[in-house]
Amino acid sequence: MEAAPHRGREVRERLYRAAMGERFRSWMVSVKESDLWIGVDPESWRPAMEEAARQALLEARGQIEGYAGGSGQNASREAFLTSLTPLPLDPLAPQVVSAMLKAGIAAGTGPMAAVAGAVAEHVGRKLSNLFLCKEIIIENGGDLWLSFVRPLDVAIYAGDSPLSSLLGVELDPALSPCGLCTSSGTVGPSLSFGYADAAVILCADAAVADAWATAAGNMIQTAEDIGPALSCLKNRSEVLGALLVAGDRMGLQGKLRLKPRPV
Repeated sequence: MEAAPHRGREVRERLYRAAMGERFRSWMVSVKESDLWIGVDPESWRPAMEEAARQALLEARGQIEGYAGGSGQNASREAFLTSLTPLPLDPLAPQVVSAMLKAGIAAGTGPMAAVAGAVAEHVGRKLSNLFLCKEIIIENGGDLWLSFVRPLDVAIYAGDSPLSSLLGVELDPALSPCGLCTSSGTVGPSLSFGYADAAVILCADAAVADAWATAAGNMIQTAEDIGPALSCLKNRSEVLGALLVAGDRMGLQGKLRLKPRPV
C-alpha cells in the first residue's frame, strides 16, 4: 500500500527566526502566502533593500501565478500547481518556473515542491546583484538561499524530535552561494508522504535543494529508512549534503558538518 499524503502539525510562530543571531541586519517581507526573513551583513545594508526585496518577491510570484494561470494548450501549465510528479521543461517558462521544473525533474517531484527554494534564490540573487551584498540569507519557510564569506552555523529545527534543540550544521564558505532546504512530515503545512522530523538537503541550487528535501522526506516512514534514504542521496551528484532526522535517530553525509548546539 502506498503512503497517503499528509501535512504536519501547524507552526503558528516561526520561533527559529529569533535564533538567527546578530551577524545579520534583518527584516521580513510578506506577500500573500510568501513570508520571507532576509538578513544581510550590516555593512551591506541599504534602506532601499526592503522595497527591492518586496519587488523581487512580487516578480517571483508574478512569474509563477502568470504561468499557472496562462491560457493555451500547454498541459504543464494546467498541472503546474497540483502535479506531484515531474513535468517536462518548457522553453517558454519564465526563470523561476523553469528552475522549479528542472528541480522537479532532478528529484522526481512535482514543481511546487521547489517553490520556496526557487523564490528564496530569486529574491536573494536580485538583492545581491543590486546592492553587491557581502553576505545575505533569504529564509522562506525553513528553506534557505545563502551567500556568505565566513563559516556559517545553521540551527536545525526538527519538531518534537528529542534531537531538535541539539542539532546544527556548519557550512564552509567554499559552498557559497548555496541552498539549504528542510522538509518535514511532522511539522508545517507542506504536503509529505513521509514522517521525517527533518530532511535537510544542501545543493548549489536552492530550488533543487527544496525538491530533494521533499523527496528525501517522502522516503522516511520510520527511523529504519534513514540509511537507505542516505544511500539513495549519495548517488545524486547535485546533492552536496544531507541530514535526516526521525524520532531520536539521525543520519548525516556529504559536506554538512554537524555542529552540536549548547543545551
